[in-house]
Amino acid sequence: MKPLPRAGFEVELLAPAGSSRLDLARDLAARAGGGVHRVFHVDTEGSAVPGVRAFWNLTPGFEVRGSSGELVCTLVDDSTIVDDLDAGAAPRPGWYRVVSDDARLLRLVQRHADPAEGIGSVLDGAAALFGTRVRRVGDVHRLDDAAGASVAMAAPLPGERERPCEVITPPLAADHAAALEALLAPARAAGFTVPAEAAVHVHLDAAPFRDVAAFRHVVRLFGEHREQLRRTFGTNPRCRRLAPLPPDLAELVRRDWPDWPSLRAAAARTAVTKFSDVNLTRVLGLRPGPDTLEVRVLAGSADGAAIAEAFAELVRLLAAPAG
Repeated sequence: MKPLPRAGFEVELLAPAGSSRLDLARDLAARAGGGVHRVFHVDTEGSAVPGVRAFWNLTPGFEVRGSSGELVCTLVDDSTIVDDLDAGAAPRPGWYRVVSDDARLLRLVQRHADPAEGIGSVLDGAAALFGTRVRRVGDVHRLDDAAGASVAMAAPLPGERERPCEVITPPLAADHAAALEALLAPARAAGFTVPAEAAVHVHLDAAPFRDVAAFRHVVRLFGEHREQLRRTFGTNPRCRRLAPLPPDLAELVRRDWPDWPSLRAAAARTAVTKFSDVNLTRVLGLRPGPDTLEVRVLAGSADGAAIAEAFAELVRLLAAPAG
């Protein structure tokens, strides 16, 4: 049997009430003989403010490092997980997020902010760039530029947002089930569960899909066989941010193409988006980040063996003719 390829996994879990993803990070770090490092996780959510399409957030994430400093996993928030949370709960002391309505400004703030800082000082580095001071308005710490335009705000994290816990693995080269279980078994033992909107995302090396035949196969597989795939993998109907591939992309791959650069250039002009059943944006070079093809339709699970079994089926389908 051909070995399974390297792959990274994103597994969405939910900490029990009163616990958090930091508690799991500390447990996993202790088992690995390492430590926990705070990081910022970038996410976005819709806005109810007129004229503002979305807000961009930096939320608390935690890298788990082993005894030699190797990355074991990263635990972050996922803004799509909401149904199991008590939105009216009081913010947990010490937990905050940084919010902006401009992704570029938020990236600048992130570059000059230390995730280990508290809410009252996290924006100071960015404030120095703008030549202004951070103002406190109630529980919110607000940074404006010299003209009074909003740059970013640090605010207490909304109630129970410390509970969502997306477990992000580094690329796993072999023994996927065992590697996943090393992370998920302690989570289950600590009372972590699968949230209502959960999914498992799989990241595969993008390079093999930068080929006319391989790319055509992926688009046809996820386009023409969408409902069959969703039945095969038990795709969660409550999972948010899933959508079919754009029709114009499906039409493109039916044509004859002389080479990959020609197809890539045409595909990059379609309405392809990250939030599809299969995320092709990085295969096409449209987004920064890991150089991967991301499959987003696997059912939520906290069982490493079940996830590895679904992954093996996915690999088989990606390699086989669409039929």
